[in-house]
Amino acid sequence: MDLDPDDTEDLLSRAAAGDKAALGALWERHGARLRQMIRLRLDGRLQGRVDPSDVLQDAYLDLAAGLPDYARERPMPTYLWLRLVTGQRLAQVHRQHLGTAMRDAGREVSLYRGALPQASSASLAAQLLGRFTTASQAAIRAERQLRLQEVLNGLDAMDREILALRHFEQLTNGEAARVLGLSKTAANNRYIRALGRLRDLLERVPGFFDQG
Repeated sequence: MDLDPDDTEDLLSRAAAGDKAALGALWERHGARLRQMIRLRLDGRLQGRVDPSDVLQDAYLDLAAGLPDYARERPMPTYLWLRLVTGQRLAQVHRQHLGTAMRDAGREVSLYRGALPQASSASLAAQLLGRFTTASQAAIRAERQLRLQEVLNGLDAMDREILALRHFEQLTNGEAARVLGLSKTAANNRYIRALGRLRDLLERVPGFFDQG
C-alpha cells in the first residue's frame, strides 16, 4: 500500500525519465514487502540455494527496463506492478533450477496474464508458526507444522491464496481483489470465510492450541 501516493507518483515520473536515485527510492520503499513475498513463494527445494536478495536484484533490473512502458500505460497500481515484476522473476528462477520438477502450473493462481509461484502449505505453515520456537520446543514445532500443513492442504487453493495475500503479504482488500480478479466484496467475504474455515479445521486437531 502506498503510504504517500503523491510522493510515489513523483518518484515514478522521475524514475521513468531516467532518474536513478528516484528509481532506487521507489524500489527501496517497497523492498521489505517484496522480500516477504519472495520468502513466502520460494519453492522449499530452493531454500538455502537461492537468496531472496539475488531475486530482488534481478527484479530491479527488470523494473528498470520495463518502467518506461509501465509509466506510459499504467495498467495497474504501482505496488502491484512491482510485485508482478518480482513474481515473474521468481517464477523464472523456479524454471531455471527446477525445470520439469516444478509444480503443475495448473495449481498456481493466475495473476494478470501470467502466474506467480503459489504459496505452498509448508511455507504458510512456517509463517503461521513464526520464528519464536526455542530449541527445547523444536520437536513440538515440527509436529505442529506437519499438522498445520495437513489442515492447509484441506483448504481450497483460492482460500490459501487469499490468506497468503492478505495475512502474509499484507495486501489491502482492494489489492487482493485485483490480483485475484474478484470484486472487493467477494474478496473480503472470501478472506473472512477462509479465516473461519482455517480456525474450524485447527480446532479439530487435538491439542493444537494447547501446545506450548
